[in-house]
Amino acid sequence: MASIYYIYWGQMTPSENNKRIAKNTMFLYFRSILTLGVGLYTSREVLAQLGVEDFGIYNVVGGVIVLFSFIQGAMHSATSRFFTFDLGKGDFEALKKTFNLSVVIHIFTALAVLVLGETIGLWFLNTQLIIPPERMEAANFVYQFTIFTACVGILQMPYMVAISAHERMKIYAYAGIADAVFKLTVALTLGFVSFDKLKIYSVLLFAVFAVMAVFYMTYCLRNFKETRFEWFWDRKMFLERMGFSGYEFLGGISGVLAVQGGIILINRFYGVLLNAANGISTQVTSATSQFMSNFFTAIAPQITKLLAAGEMDYFYNLVIRASKFCFLLSFMFLVPLALQMDFVLDLWLKVVPDYARIFSQLSIVNVLMYSAFIPVWHGIISSGKNKRFRIIDSLMIMLMFPLMYFGLYFSPIGYICSHIFINIFRAIYAVFSLRKLTGFPVRRLISQSLLKCFAVGVISVPLPVYISLRMDGWQGFLVCCSAFIVVFAASALFIGLNKSERSTLFEFVRAKFNLLYLF
Repeated sequence: MASIYYIYWGQMTPSENNKRIAKNTMFLYFRSILTLGVGLYTSREVLAQLGVEDFGIYNVVGGVIVLFSFIQGAMHSATSRFFTFDLGKGDFEALKKTFNLSVVIHIFTALAVLVLGETIGLWFLNTQLIIPPERMEAANFVYQFTIFTACVGILQMPYMVAISAHERMKIYAYAGIADAVFKLTVALTLGFVSFDKLKIYSVLLFAVFAVMAVFYMTYCLRNFKETRFEWFWDRKMFLERMGFSGYEFLGGISGVLAVQGGIILINRFYGVLLNAANGISTQVTSATSQFMSNFFTAIAPQITKLLAAGEMDYFYNLVIRASKFCFLLSFMFLVPLALQMDFVLDLWLKVVPDYARIFSQLSIVNVLMYSAFIPVWHGIISSGKNKRFRIIDSLMIMLMFPLMYFGLYFSPIGYICSHIFINIFRAIYAVFSLRKLTGFPVRRLISQSLLKCFAVGVISVPLPVYISLRMDGWQGFLVCCSAFIVVFAASALFIGLNKSERSTLFEFVRAKFNLLYLF
């Protein structure tokens, strides 16, 4: 098996492969640091330019078309799994067939979203949502461009999968920065517009998506031979992928029902102003959790490739380490943000919607809870044996909807609390499903990842919480964050990491300092 490992990785040792992960992660972190600052400022300007009401309208209208995005999500999971799996086996002909068939499927998927959006979605927008009558015409205009944007996103998906599977994270970094700059330009442009800013915003965002899609496609065509599209159809391959996608499709339906259905319930119970608060919390957690997702983006293709090569020990170790680092990276950025949420929102936004603070804090709790289990879910998907798991997992997700409906009778935060409650049970089920599918060592996950993460959290939080309750303003922010960094760094280094991981970290830092000294 060792010979398979070295052939598969192109004569790379485990140490060299870890360096590849580190290098890819660095590119993605470079992207995140820039896009985080630009993205948060962009959101601030968009909210200020559109106003709370129009900002809420844009979020709820976008939620209608996302009701159909479960189709896109299911196809993306299938494309990513089979493309990366074929790449891991080194079968170029199978890889080319997989890509061509994926493009054909995504073309039909985009057409399906277009038809559903222009029929069921359009009816839902005009009859079921609570939107001020004077803004209904603008909402319909925005909705059309939201549909076009969704279709562009679907068509570019096979090309983005190819870049990710080939681990060209430098391209993701550059493209992400360009995307953030374009969106900032759009936000600043709104300040010079004298007519309906909501309409202009939707048109310009569509233009940004179209430009980025052309970039991804052009890069793939120039760098990956297998992405030169030729019409291909194979009924057996199609049924195999649709069989896999079918259960991902079920997971997508349940996810949309929970997330976007919840947004619509918020609209029905409390109107577009609370949708604005939820939109802010979504942007806060999405922007900051990029640091965790960037690490996982760099490591996810290797999880699938190791499973394809049959290197189970390496597969287990990678999932366990990824679980620990996903949590620690999320914890490092999200906890100070949660403790200083009032200060951050006041500093960030010109107008802070009601409930934005509590929505954001609870969303952070939800992100932290499931961050440690993202590699486990990916391991299940990589196995290709997703039938039983997706059915039961989807049923649990669907339980969120009645819980949200019940919870919203009592408080707006019932929406997010139901997510947290159900996600706890989903995580437990995912761990034992991976054990059944691959023999995954659950005890090692608990001892080497989950318990260490819990210990770091228990040690790191009390002092910053005490400071945040006693101090406010810039002084409270700086002292709270400084105290957290010191305690977190010490506990993560000596409790979260093992001896081997500490040595690797020290060597990496020493090498970077030596490089800086040379310059």
